Amino acid sequence: MSDNTHGEERNGNAVPAPRDTGGEVIRVRKGMFGANNGGDTSGYGGLIRTVTLPGASSRPYGGWFDEVADELEGALEEQDLLPENAIERTVVDRDELTFHIAREHLVQVARTLRDDPALRFELCTGVSGVHFLGDKGRELHAVYHLRSLTHGRIIRLEVSAPDSDPHIPSLVEVYPTNDWHEREAYDFFGLIFHGHPALTRIMMPDDWQGFPQRKDYPLGGIAVEYKGAQIPAPDQRRSYS
Repeated sequence: MSDNTHGEERNGNAVPAPRDTGGEVIRVRKGMFGANNGGDTSGYGGLIRTVTLPGASSRPYGGWFDEVADELEGALEEQDLLPENAIERTVVDRDELTFHIAREHLVQVARTLRDDPALRFELCTGVSGVHFLGDKGRELHAVYHLRSLTHGRIIRLEVSAPDSDPHIPSLVEVYPTNDWHEREAYDFFGLIFHGHPALTRIMMPDDWQGFPQRKDYPLGGIAVEYKGAQIPAPDQRRSYS
């Protein structure tokens, strides 16, 4: 059955799950890109908006979302792991199901999702790093998209870690194709995946300082030369704010 068919089936059987009103406001962003060091060069320095993470959803989640949640919780209980210790919260947002997992239980949850016959999420299409400066104590997030080829379903796992301790277990032993994806997340965000077979930079030079996709990484600062001329770094260019 196709993904679209499953989506129509879910929406037809139950309304989307309600989530905590308002969610979690983690930052007030100013300007087009949220620059806070130097002037805003976009011309939209007057824009102000809040950055809000969706809160936990309450049951029923709708259609097969409840089936997956029930099966995962039951399978974890069979392994003597309390679901509430492993699953920090469940979020249904924009027609996606996301389990926020405690990092110390990530490998066990991923293996359960892969191996349980009623779940069978055989494929992880990679891990994306995210950096939320305002999400104190869990500034770094790793987001995994899991696909069940057997059941035609897609879910997300999300794990967080603080800037001061950016360690997350590697999933390479469960999903070997995560090898290069974890290296990229390490290279750009500084997430350290314990158990990875060779956690080295994949895009930046080995001696590069810092992690370029973190929100606090300096914008520019590296001189770019064109026939003797220099282009100033973004924080040194004309400001419109």
